[in-house]
Amino acid sequence: MKRLAVYCGSATPADPRYIDLARDVGAALAREGIGIVYGGGRLGLMGALAASALLAGGEVIGVIPEALVRDEVANHDCTDLHIVDTMHERKAAFTRYADGFLILPGGVGTMDELWEAVSWAQLGYHAKPIGVLNAFGFYDGLLAFNLHMAEVGFVRPAHQSIIMAETELDLLLTRMRAHEPVMPIVGMAPDTL
Repeated sequence: MKRLAVYCGSATPADPRYIDLARDVGAALAREGIGIVYGGGRLGLMGALAASALLAGGEVIGVIPEALVRDEVANHDCTDLHIVDTMHERKAAFTRYADGFLILPGGVGTMDELWEAVSWAQLGYHAKPIGVLNAFGFYDGLLAFNLHMAEVGFVRPAHQSIIMAETELDLLLTRMRAHEPVMPIVGMAPDTL
């Protein structure tokens, strides 16, 4: 894994653990020689992640839509900053530039990015690992809901391993490096659909 798309919030929660987590992850990825592809902003977890990675000598590629350049205070300190027209182009660029997806705590935008990465893996648009860093139990509810969807039958057995979740970054990166792509829906026999 040379680069990971890191999805996380542009907000700064009152609990300082979240910003500290983003800083720690940015520095750790830089030490591992893993570049970051992220939303291109200076604010919140996104900004802390990028600043920490850059400070540690890491590669940071920002991708931000033109409409958000002012609102999110685009990070012109990035190794490379791509300004695109739409959110769809932004997410496509994340997939194009990265070898996998790492999800930190975040809000609605982070959820949109996570579920699109999962959906695209199911459909075979990419075969990259998707790792959720479940720090502080932040994603306990999401992981329980994903299991519920599988138990009801809305997530196929072949796709139940798409989301990898760990509470420790080192364990998660180890699992992501060992990732085996799933059989996409388009390759499945009709009786498994």
